[in-house]
Amino acid sequence: MATFFQFEADFVDSLRCIPMIVRYKLDTCGIKLKLGDWQKMDHRDRLTLASMPCDTTSEIIAYRTHVQQLVLTLTGKPASELPQNTPQEWLDRENIPTPVQTKAAELNLRITPQQWENLSPLQRFALIKLSRSGHENKNFPRAIAEFQLD
Repeated sequence: MATFFQFEADFVDSLRCIPMIVRYKLDTCGIKLKLGDWQKMDHRDRLTLASMPCDTTSEIIAYRTHVQQLVLTLTGKPASELPQNTPQEWLDRENIPTPVQTKAAELNLRITPQQWENLSPLQRFALIKLSRSGHENKNFPRAIAEFQLD
């Protein structure tokens, strides 16, 4: 069963955009998936990527292999890979990334270390992604409210 956030409700039914759970798994396995490649997938494939496990080493390898095969089948080219050894900040329960703190401050909020620690890795991942410059940040306040950080 896939975890979707309420702030994604406007596209979860159609899965026209890549939901956070899939983005989380893609970052975990080191794959950069283009939105155009995502949109070439049928709904069943999108749901599979959302619900397929990607936690243990063997699951991460299986997920990566599945995504690469799917993209290769659809496009004739493998998906791009993310740089190796990229820190997975969302797994760090102790340090709130500066972009998250800055974005929260723009909303006159302060995320405490205790609040950050209590978030799931997926929730921390979402806040990190939503706080990056160049990202559509309208969902950051929605995520803050959904995660009860306001």
